[in-house]
Amino acid sequence: MKLHARQQGEGTHLISVHGLFGSQENLGAINRQLAEEFTVHGIDVRNHGRSPHSDEMNYALMAGDIIEYMNAQGIEKAHLLGHSMGGKIVMKVALDYPDRIEKLAVMDIAPVKYKVRRHDDVFAGLHAVKLDQLEKRVDADKAISQYVEELAIRSFLLKNLYRNDQGGYSWRMNLQAIHEHYLEILDGQSADGAFAGHTLFLKGGNSDYILPEHREEVLRHFPKASLREIADTGHWLHAEKPDLIARTLKRFFLS
Repeated sequence: MKLHARQQGEGTHLISVHGLFGSQENLGAINRQLAEEFTVHGIDVRNHGRSPHSDEMNYALMAGDIIEYMNAQGIEKAHLLGHSMGGKIVMKVALDYPDRIEKLAVMDIAPVKYKVRRHDDVFAGLHAVKLDQLEKRVDADKAISQYVEELAIRSFLLKNLYRNDQGGYSWRMNLQAIHEHYLEILDGQSADGAFAGHTLFLKGGNSDYILPEHREEVLRHFPKASLREIADTGHWLHAEKPDLIARTLKRFFLS
């Protein structure tokens, strides 16, 4: 699959991968700072952003998409950075294609299967938006607000809404495929192997996505992993403290 990407900067290649319902724009603030030292490739993964849609969606396929992108760009090896679902994608790339990876950085996700369905309200809100009847963006926000109270989350989701060529509204993301494959998105790393390269996990101090009980599984797959907790941040740590996150990532990738 030919993925859409935004490329900026010069230097060693660094591939940056967003999370669920997002696009490369969500990591834009830190990508711009990282581009001061690296050639940064902000990726839209399949069924997200401006990348193609597909009825198939799992981590093996999405990891393969990244390698296909690297091959098309003539990139032999690269640093990888991923947030949330994007973190699971880059972990899968590192485990399946370790020779193609320099260093790996993962933001607020562990290589485990998550049993809690955190996004059912989001799906309900998105499905409540009747695109064929929608006349104004504010009406989409009202529909989602019945299920999602937080304005910041609704604003994030509505970045997917755009005017199509017919003058109506469409989702950039493939909502149906994402919903149908949600359990696969919650899944952990199925590979038995390990990535021997240096790996950094960044944890939001107020987030419960990375927990002490995940340590054994992290080290089984990533024996050179280190963890840094970013105080006073949640799951969206890169949006809450972009300058600190960018400095931390620069030090890690440059060391």
